[in-house]
Amino acid sequence: MAPMDKRRFLQCIAASVAGRASAFALVGAGIAGCSESAPKQTFNAVDLTGADYAKDFALTDADGRRRTLADFKGKVVVLFFGYAQCPDVCPTTMTEMAQVKQQLGADGDRLQVVFVTVDPERDTPAVMKAYTQAFDPSIVALIPTPAELAALSKDFKFYYKKVDGSTPTSYSMDHSAASYVYDPAGRLRLYARYGAGVAPMVADVKTLLATG
Repeated sequence: MAPMDKRRFLQCIAASVAGRASAFALVGAGIAGCSESAPKQTFNAVDLTGADYAKDFALTDADGRRRTLADFKGKVVVLFFGYAQCPDVCPTTMTEMAQVKQQLGADGDRLQVVFVTVDPERDTPAVMKAYTQAFDPSIVALIPTPAELAALSKDFKFYYKKVDGSTPTSYSMDHSAASYVYDPAGRLRLYARYGAGVAPMVADVKTLLATG
């Protein structure tokens, strides 16, 4: 190869290497930029983002109105199941959610607590309204029919069972005790286990409100 041809050959190789290096640098910068711009949210409750169940409901409230998640758009919704004669789990959850709302301050109006009875036989509209208002007048009480309750149990993957008592009306209800938390866009995001406490829920609600 002539000296001039050899020199041109080496220049072409150098230019090609430099071009590839620049391309790799740009791709790397793009990947880094993408990863830095979308930090993963962290929660105290179990993260259910993207779950393909418990997406909505259509139930009657204590005032006779049909309610769905769309009624609460723009708010974080905390939904849980129970019944008015529940001796411990339900009143504890009610009390804690009232405290959560209080600790949110001005953002408390952007939190909606929804209580769904698993005992529609005894939890009449009057009973449910009186029960929820004893803790917080803003709590929405929902009363499914027995058929709606059975369908909800499958869709929300929760458990309930009637436990006979000494008389036909003195029975109790076993039921799942966790809460389902939806973001302001109405998407299921969290599964909050019973007994987690007020402070963790306050923090999770604030996180969801900040992104909604």
